[in-house]
Amino acid sequence: MINSEIENIEVNVLLQAIYARYGYDFRNYARASIERRARMFAKNQGFNFISEIIPAILRDEVLFELLIKEFSITVTELFRDPLSYKALKEKVFPILKTYPFIKIWHAGCATGEEVYSMAILLKEEGLYEKATIYATDFNDEALEIARHGIYPIDNMKDYVSNYIMAGGSEVLSSYYYAKHDSIIFDKTLIKNVMFANHNLVIDGVFGEMNLIMCKNVLIYFNKSLQDRVLNMFSESLIHGGFLCLGNKESIMFSEVQDKFDIVDIVEKIYKKKTFICIEQI
Repeated sequence: MINSEIENIEVNVLLQAIYARYGYDFRNYARASIERRARMFAKNQGFNFISEIIPAILRDEVLFELLIKEFSITVTELFRDPLSYKALKEKVFPILKTYPFIKIWHAGCATGEEVYSMAILLKEEGLYEKATIYATDFNDEALEIARHGIYPIDNMKDYVSNYIMAGGSEVLSSYYYAKHDSIIFDKTLIKNVMFANHNLVIDGVFGEMNLIMCKNVLIYFNKSLQDRVLNMFSESLIHGGFLCLGNKESIMFSEVQDKFDIVDIVEKIYKKKTFICIEQI
């Protein structure tokens, strides 16, 4: 048996062990990504083989938390994919303004930069005070970073550029202050934000949303898990609600394709169809 076949078996057993012991289900994540991360974790922890991780994490919860950090995708930035925010401002926000209150779900929010991005744009559009934002992730450490709103100052030049491209109408620095090598966001940006642990793989519907943001998360799932999550998003949206995905993601060829209209095919914004049932006499 060649090494790749053995490693495939090792990964299968590892993922099953994680699910059985801790309830985290990575079995339907994109395989190449999981294998790469498991391989890197084994190397960094001094293991020769992936299979050596299994007895260690079953008995050592601290080591397991380190593995979860390795498997958790926390790549994000302020106003990531800025043109998608601009499209939201132009094509979605005018409709949201017609509602007395709005609910927005940032699913897989990671360390929260995109949550603050949304809060800023909502403020500038006069929508923030009637909005409730739900920011969820399965990584509790990432959620803590999001709650505090403290980020490295190194990338601010790029973030300011993103903000301008996103259609920001103020000065980005008015929303934070700098301290040492960090920026700290104004706490008023999260007064209407609820942070919560939610695992897209195993948890259920997060209901009655006007807008769901889930950018660059589905790319790490296989087809069956993508369909499960997209169905959950569909069930979590009101009729006429909006779904915004990452620029490498799509609902095309998914189980929910027929449930949505395309709002912006380039920026991957979709609107859940409104079905009118006419009762027959």
